Amino acid sequence: IIDRDPVQIAISTGGASPVLARLLRTRLETLIPAAYGRMAEVMGSFREQVQARFTGINQRRRFWEDILHGPIAEMMLAGQEKAAIESLEYALEHNVASHQGEVYLVGAGPGDPDLLTFRAVRLMQQAEVVLYDRLVAPAILEMVRRDADLIYVGKQKNNHAMPQEEINALLVKLAKEGKRVLRLKGGDPFIFGRGGEEIDTLSEEGVAFQIVPGITAAAGCASYAGIPLTHRDYAQSCVFITGHLKDGSVELNWDALIHPHQTVVVYMGLTGIKSLSAGLIGRGLSPDKPAALVSKGTTREQEVFVTTIGELPKVVEENNISAPTLIIIGEVVTLHGKLSWFKPALESHPGTK
Repeated sequence: IIDRDPVQIAISTGGASPVLARLLRTRLETLIPAAYGRMAEVMGSFREQVQARFTGINQRRRFWEDILHGPIAEMMLAGQEKAAIESLEYALEHNVASHQGEVYLVGAGPGDPDLLTFRAVRLMQQAEVVLYDRLVAPAILEMVRRDADLIYVGKQKNNHAMPQEEINALLVKLAKEGKRVLRLKGGDPFIFGRGGEEIDTLSEEGVAFQIVPGITAAAGCASYAGIPLTHRDYAQSCVFITGHLKDGSVELNWDALIHPHQTVVVYMGLTGIKSLSAGLIGRGLSPDKPAALVSKGTTREQEVFVTTIGELPKVVEENNISAPTLIIIGEVVTLHGKLSWFKPALESHPGTK
C-alpha cells in the first residue's frame, strides 16, 4: 500500500511475485509526493463549489485537470498551501476552465510503448478525442484515456480511411468545439508523417496546438535490430528517404544515395522495392551492398531479414513481408549479427541462403 491519505494505492501481483510488488511500490513512492494527500483534501473541500459553478461533468473535469497540471498544484507541492487555496478560489470565480480547445500532435514512436515520452503519456491521458493512424500500435492506443472518443484515420495503399484534407478540417472542428484533441501518429510526426500539413492548417485557423516528437522508425527499428545508423568504421552519414511519391512513382536523387560510407534508410519502400533496387544498382551501387528489412520493429513480432540490394525484391516476395517494414542499406547492416540484442518471439534470420 502507498498511503497518501486520503489517496490510497494498492499494488498486487496476485501472489506471483511479492518482491516485484515491493519494487514497484519503492519506485512509485519516489514519484508520488506526500503533499498529494493534502492536495486531495483541498480538492475535496472545493467539490460543492465546483459543482455549483460548473453544471456539466466535462466542464468540472476540465477545471480540475487545469488545476492539477498548472501552477496551483505546484504551489501545493512546494508547501505554499495558503497561496494555492487563494489561487484556486480566484480560478473558480473567473472560470479558467472555459477556454478554446487544443490539438496535441504526438509521435507514438515505432511500436514499443516504453519508448513514449513522459509528455506524450500525460497528454494522451488528457485528450477527449483521439485521431490515430494505422501504424499506432494497439498497446499504445490502450494508454489513452478510457473515456476518450477514438477516430481511426489510418492510410494504406489505395485505402485511406479519411483523406488528409478531411483530417485537417476535423482537427479544426473538434478544437473549435472546445475539445482537447490528440492526433496520434506512428513514429515522429515531422518525419514522413504529414504533421507539418496538419499544424499548417491549425495555425491558419487560429487553433492552439502542441507538438510532441516521437522516436522515428529509423532510430527505433535500427536500434532494436542492432544496426547502428552511423559508425566510425562504416558510415559517417545517414539519409532518410521515402520509397514512394504522391503519384506512387519512385523518383529519387539516385546519385546522392550511392555515396560510400553512407547509410540509407527507406520508409514505405515495399511497394516500389523493385524500382528501388534497380535504380540504385543502375546508378552504380553494387548488387552485393548489404541491406536489411526490419518488419514490425521494436515489437514482439519484430523480424529482421539480412540480405543484399540485389536480393531485396526476392526476399520481400518469398517471405511475404508486409508493412510496417523499414529498409536499411549500407555496410552497417553487417553489424547486425554481432550487435543484435533484442530477442523477440520471432528470431532474426538471413534473408538469403
